[in-house]
Amino acid sequence: MTTDTAMRDYYDVLGVARTATADEIKKAYRKKAMEYHPDRNPGDTEAEARFKEAAEAYEVLSNPDKRARYDRFGRAGVSGAGPGGPGAGAGFRDISDIFAAFSDIFGGGGFGGAAGGYDDVFGRTRGRRRGHGRPGSDLRVRLALSLEEIAEGVERQLKVRKFVECQPCKGTGAAAGVEGFQTCPTCNGSGELRQVSNSFFGQFINVQPCPTCEGEGRVITEKCPACEGEGRVKGEETITVEVPAGVGQGHYLQIRGAGNAGQRGGPAGALRVEIEEKPHEHFTRDGLDIYYDLYLSFPDAALGTEAEVPTLRGRAKLQIDPGIQSGRVLRMRGRGIPELGGGSRRGDQLVRVHVWTPQRLDDEQRAVLEALRDAEAFQPKPDEKGRGKSFFSRVRDVFS
Repeated sequence: MTTDTAMRDYYDVLGVARTATADEIKKAYRKKAMEYHPDRNPGDTEAEARFKEAAEAYEVLSNPDKRARYDRFGRAGVSGAGPGGPGAGAGFRDISDIFAAFSDIFGGGGFGGAAGGYDDVFGRTRGRRRGHGRPGSDLRVRLALSLEEIAEGVERQLKVRKFVECQPCKGTGAAAGVEGFQTCPTCNGSGELRQVSNSFFGQFINVQPCPTCEGEGRVITEKCPACEGEGRVKGEETITVEVPAGVGQGHYLQIRGAGNAGQRGGPAGALRVEIEEKPHEHFTRDGLDIYYDLYLSFPDAALGTEAEVPTLRGRAKLQIDPGIQSGRVLRMRGRGIPELGGGSRRGDQLVRVHVWTPQRLDDEQRAVLEALRDAEAFQPKPDEKGRGKSFFSRVRDVFS
């Protein structure tokens, strides 16, 4: 592979067809950016060149007007887009500019599954810091819920121990009532130091946070005595969490700004609430359906009965037909778990019937059964009542 990228076609750079949709172009750029990202290829100037080249291609092809001009006139139609000409790198002075321009590509978060994005892949944000202070870290807590709570949704109050904003200095870290900051003398307020190096492939600019002010552009001259200049202290906060119906083991809620407070006014991190499903006394869960095992005596199974069974909304009566066989599954429609996201679909409660065989008989009971042993009605006939059929053919709906 060569780093001479000046004349490569932008579609070839991203590996897409000229008829590619905007979503296909975005997906291709994300893949290339992650492949050649500087954090994955430390010290690799070739990968850095490819990273910049992909950003240049995406900057043009993601813009409908620029893409139309490029399709008609090539690079001449998008002035200043070539790495060898004026405005090289689509106007990007360095890699930090690329992160700032395409933050939607590298950022992410959300509910329900692994939240994709740059922070999840690399664990930190490389883009230039905006404003003062350092961001707070994320927190993670576990929330155990019963199936009843999962079926209906629930609101919980969680007490979270974390760093909170220092009240005397309002999170700035400087002593109250004092102009306690001055411009950083090392970086002159820019928050970063730049090192320019020349090579055969061109000029490279390495941007690092200023070690004196840690990228903030200012330093404290008089620290707040309560937090010693941190802008935060250890504390506890009660956070209201609204859990929607239908969640399950492994799902999580991410609450932005509910994590540790940032240092010296930096943004707070996120709170990740991970859902745990408590084992239930009666039910086991399979997706949106729940299963319950109903044990019947031999007389009840033979003669029929009305059984009372638990549900997620209380108890319900279930009519048992005479002659029901062990292994029969009765379906109680709509008694399961609702679909996550407010959908109209709801699972069922499946009742598995087990006929209990007596294990201890007295002489009188034994004599009764001996008299019935050879009776025609007591001879097994598996094909007559569905015994021996598949599981699904044995399921019978009892509630609509």
